[in-house]
Amino acid sequence: MKEETFVIEGMTCASCALTVENAVKKIPNVQSAVVNLTTEKMTVDYDPAKISEAEIEKAVADAGYGASVFDPATAKSQAERQDEATHNMWHKFLWSAVFAVPLLYLSMGSMMGAWVPDLLNMSTHPMTYALVQLLLTLPVMYFGRRFYVNGFRTLFKGHPNMDSLVALATSAAFLYSLYGIYHIALGHGHHAHELYFESVAVILTLITLGKYFETLSKGRTSDAIQKLMKLSAKEATVIRDGVEMAVPIEDVVIGDVMIVKPGEKIPVDGVVVSGHSAIDESMLTGESIPVEKTIDDKVYGASINGQGSLTLRAEKVGDETLLAQIIKLVEDAQQTKAPIAKIADKVAAVFVPVVIAIALVSGLFWYFVMGKDFVFAMTVAIAVLVIACPCALGLATPTAIMVGTGRAAENGILYKRGDTLENAHHIDTIVFDKTGTITQGKPEVVDVFTYAGDAGELLARVASVEKLSEHPLSQAIVEKAAADGLDLQVVTNFTSLTGRGLQADLAGQTLYIGNRKLMQDQKVDLSAAESAVLAATEKGQTPIFVSANAQLLGFIAVADTVKEDSKATVARLQERDIDVVMLTGDNAKTAQAIAKQVGIKTVISEVLPDQKSQAIQNLQSKGKMVAMVGDGINDAPALATADIGIAVGTGTDIAIESADIILMKPELSDIIKSLALSRLTIKVIKENLFWAFIYNILAIPVAMGVLYLFGGPLLNPMIAGLAMSFSSVSVVLNALRLKYIKLN
Repeated sequence: MKEETFVIEGMTCASCALTVENAVKKIPNVQSAVVNLTTEKMTVDYDPAKISEAEIEKAVADAGYGASVFDPATAKSQAERQDEATHNMWHKFLWSAVFAVPLLYLSMGSMMGAWVPDLLNMSTHPMTYALVQLLLTLPVMYFGRRFYVNGFRTLFKGHPNMDSLVALATSAAFLYSLYGIYHIALGHGHHAHELYFESVAVILTLITLGKYFETLSKGRTSDAIQKLMKLSAKEATVIRDGVEMAVPIEDVVIGDVMIVKPGEKIPVDGVVVSGHSAIDESMLTGESIPVEKTIDDKVYGASINGQGSLTLRAEKVGDETLLAQIIKLVEDAQQTKAPIAKIADKVAAVFVPVVIAIALVSGLFWYFVMGKDFVFAMTVAIAVLVIACPCALGLATPTAIMVGTGRAAENGILYKRGDTLENAHHIDTIVFDKTGTITQGKPEVVDVFTYAGDAGELLARVASVEKLSEHPLSQAIVEKAAADGLDLQVVTNFTSLTGRGLQADLAGQTLYIGNRKLMQDQKVDLSAAESAVLAATEKGQTPIFVSANAQLLGFIAVADTVKEDSKATVARLQERDIDVVMLTGDNAKTAQAIAKQVGIKTVISEVLPDQKSQAIQNLQSKGKMVAMVGDGINDAPALATADIGIAVGTGTDIAIESADIILMKPELSDIIKSLALSRLTIKVIKENLFWAFIYNILAIPVAMGVLYLFGGPLLNPMIAGLAMSFSSVSVVLNALRLKYIKLN
């Protein structure tokens, strides 16, 4: 199967998107098709061996729309297309208004006693009055021609949409007005009072204004991607053949050595070859504190270098960089349809045909049953057609998903799909891996116990020996000694004792550094340290004993320390009635010790990677909706098995690939934010759908003349057009609230 993205032209509402989707889904060998009205793109999964892109494009064309394969290299960016659409819509509105305003004044002014030239007086010169109105209306219809082209094309193909409603309503008013001119030509001057040209022009102008605000608002919903795209550097200073040269970022290749001066953007993902600096990675991770970078540290394109000068070697360029991957994830999430959107789809599928039927029945009812004249009946039918356009319905879900995923990206949280954003707030159980997730994933010296001599002296001697070992615990001791500014000594006769520890000569003594088994081999009495060792192991710490001449000199407690926000995050999740479970391959004693520190009551320990996914399935079989949080390769099966996998961004590529949500920072508190954002986004979608539905439920009966039956007002088609346009704008503005709501 192949996934391809197409740009769709001519869509205006939810009904359009659904029509395109269904047309493509009917093609044999197409597995799925998802259309996003907001981004105007369609993602199709199909078998390229049995179907071509041209066949997909033809199916869309047969449905009344345009389709072309999306090529990021040549296609205009979404921001460019949005700017162009907004610019065009504004000019169409301005030119429409230039003709609609004098037309409205001419038709309404003479009725309300306002001054009009005698030549244009409907009583004395009805034909001139009518022809001037016609001449003022035609340009407005020209500027609004897309409503007619799209509307009638889709209507005749059996898929009427919002444009069909506008086209039918204004065409009916226009044709009736032409019929009025015919009667005026026959000498029936009173027909000058029954012209509807101003309704045609004003409806088209107001709907165009609404479309302008809609495109303007929709442009704001995709701010996050636009900002991300603008982050990347435009060029890099590369060293080739010993010469520094500035080259466009597109020309940088893997292996290139680059110079990054203070204040410059890092061009691509790479590794530091020389130099030292602090780099601002906030645009990628949301973390405001600059990160110290030195030799062999990884750096990422679009982050900003601090005061130091760095020499880098390029490791990932183009679409492989972290920034490019983030942009793709955000775009994919925005283009994936959330399950809640199916509600709008189902309604849109029947809505437009039903509205046309209601408009027709309403007009006939007033004409034949109530005995009203044709003008009255037509006014009712036009008002129903205009006010019922389901724009708000089509925008309700995609705009909220777009703003929600954008807001998440700005906070260093990436949702891979739109349905993940919806489902996250249903989670009732969160399973945490221990190492690297709840803990730092890196051992540290937490205490030094001595039974002969000074603690600093003991640490310096042990670090002198451990420096020759590559074991992670050895590195922790060496780093602690360096942090304390201790001087290391010369070591001789270094030997690594497999499974037990190290042996070396230092300052005339043979030191033995290792576990309890090594001490037993050397017949070292550990009784003096037993209580301290027991207390350390209960906290999940590993004791490293030190002896010389069969005498215990002390022990160093090393542990993978708990992250600062682990305990608070667990507590906040439990406050929300979410069950928290620890799942780890570590031994039960250490797992229980860490769990106790952070407040987790349920612990599943000593499990292999394949058993982790089974543990997730066991929880799911109890009816739990499970999220798994992990960072390692061994977590990948469990992340994929869980209802939602959450990868800590500092983890491995495999873990990130298997997850549904990626936390760019190692802070677990972002889990709270991701769940809160899911809850808030769905709340906004439900609000949007509610108002879109309520709007139509309340507005259609008013347009049908229900209030008029009981002595109330009749809805003017022009007011209907204004109300319809701004109902869409209100839905988009409601979605934009997500940009500013506090996440907690």
